Amino acid sequence: MVDRDAEVLDDPVGESLRGHHAHLARLVGRAATYTPEVATFCALPSDPGLDSWSELAELLGRGELADMFSCPATPPPDWEPVFSLEGLQMILSGDGRAEEHGDAARAPSVVELGADDVPEMLDLTERTAPGPFRPRTHELGTYLGIRDNGTLVAMAGERLRPTGWSEISAVCTAPEARGQGHAARLVRALAARIESREERPFLHVAAANTGARALYERLGFVVRKQVTFRGFRTPGRLLGPG
Repeated sequence: MVDRDAEVLDDPVGESLRGHHAHLARLVGRAATYTPEVATFCALPSDPGLDSWSELAELLGRGELADMFSCPATPPPDWEPVFSLEGLQMILSGDGRAEEHGDAARAPSVVELGADDVPEMLDLTERTAPGPFRPRTHELGTYLGIRDNGTLVAMAGERLRPTGWSEISAVCTAPEARGQGHAARLVRALAARIESREERPFLHVAAANTGARALYERLGFVVRKQVTFRGFRTPGRLLGPG
């Protein structure tokens, strides 16, 4: 059965920029992207013509990265490919159950992170590479963390926010703190917060990251569809309208 409520997830970046994250958006015509300090993701209409690609080039500037996330549209030939990564989009089904790791009563507390924690958040994501994370990425939604003797060792947060949904992202644990169930605790805590707002959790994972996929499946996430994350470099000269 097709989940009609999930159709907005076919364009999660555009839906977020036109909705919940409109205050963080930059626009030229029908092209949209985030404020650079927040995120790199871009969005175009579902049927972009040459004029839309020209608007995106104007928005980003010459020779800049156009992070198209999972947008399948093909850019003009003078847009240089930068990266392509196969991934999966997963949604929480509610059927899965994950066991607590060890003694939950003795587990470190989950804390909410904010602007004062940004230097540690940037350091942790630099060391663990969960995906793009910038100085104002935390403004996209709620970010939670776990500290060990005062040091941030794990975190996760909300990123894209299409209507009715919230993406769980930046799930990462410092190498010295792995194997203690921190990621599962953080994902569960975020999912509970999202559902308390009567929204549904979803996430993206690299197809090759089988360990992360297995964790998310134990937590009740199921694959909705395969996606390809792609990035291109804007041409050195701006395109004229077609």
